[in-house]
Amino acid sequence: PVGKIIPKPMDLISVSLVVSPFLAVADYQPEISPADVGYLGMVAPTDALLLNIVTLRGNGRATLNLKGPILINRHTRLAKQVVLANAADYALQHSLPQAN
Repeated sequence: PVGKIIPKPMDLISVSLVVSPFLAVADYQPEISPADVGYLGMVAPTDALLLNIVTLRGNGRATLNLKGPILINRHTRLAKQVVLANAADYALQHSLPQAN
């Protein structure tokens, strides 16, 4: 999927726009901690779905949070936002191509 809208808990009117980071950053290599993998009950890398939050900034600008992706277990749909072990390698506000 190119993008999904995920309702925020407790406020179904607010939503977050998320996308696969690999569509925006070809060389994205997130390192997920074993604790986060274990918390979500993942056994194999193929159990994971990774999505990143997009922030719309106005004037056609948008940024992608590469430091704190949402990690989802594809089988159980259990998810959590994680801080990457290699978060220092990535931007909190990675600029996406501007809309025309």
